[in-house]
Amino acid sequence: MPSRLSGTAVVVGASSGIGAALATALAHEARPVALVARRGDELAKLVAAINHEVGTTRAHAYVQDVTDATTVDAVIERIERELGPIEELHYTAGVMPEVALDEYPTDKDAKMFAVNTLGCIAWCNALAPRMVARGRGHVVGVTSVAGVRGRMDRPGYNASKAGQDAYLEALRNRIWRKGVWVTTVRSGPVHTPMTKGLAMRMPITAEQSARGILRARDRRSAVAYVPMRWWPIMTVIRAIPSVLFRRMKV
Repeated sequence: MPSRLSGTAVVVGASSGIGAALATALAHEARPVALVARRGDELAKLVAAINHEVGTTRAHAYVQDVTDATTVDAVIERIERELGPIEELHYTAGVMPEVALDEYPTDKDAKMFAVNTLGCIAWCNALAPRMVARGRGHVVGVTSVAGVRGRMDRPGYNASKAGQDAYLEALRNRIWRKGVWVTTVRSGPVHTPMTKGLAMRMPITAEQSARGILRARDRRSAVAYVPMRWWPIMTVIRAIPSVLFRRMKV
């Protein structure tokens, strides 16, 4: 079942990885797509490549740093002025710096919260009232299976994704009766520039991730694991008592 929405789609964190693959897939739906990221040069190259691939101008670049919440409204106003009302938001921006087991880096943790959690909140808070006023819209937030439990290797990343996950659930509960749906995508490991060089369990490509995200959107899922094989795995992991979980050294 295709998306019921055909208006402007926005991908935040679009310059590489999942966001780039998702923006490309959305452009093939014959709709305007706003690509938002802080790296203007990379964004311009990607927009040109997407438009060449689809044979017309559907992708458009908008430079914005998600850690600066004060600029979100202005970017949204520009997008809607140039491309029309935003009906779909995909928040894919994320960072995961390397953290050693004997490292307790507040600066790295703060950066992860700024991008992974607060950036998502800023974009959703700015767009939700507009979607509610129009009585239609879909928000898709890409979180992580890492946010389901507090693992020992990256406490800051786990917590930032758990916070994003909880916010998206609360937003869904607040606005679903008003014609706006929120989908939480709990992503497993994906081959992206962010994860380059990391040892990962059962990773998928960014293109496979994008297809899974759009399937979750089309089904109007509340929570979706991408890929689906992580659903039974995380169901078991969530059920492990904390006293046993910490003894597993994961």
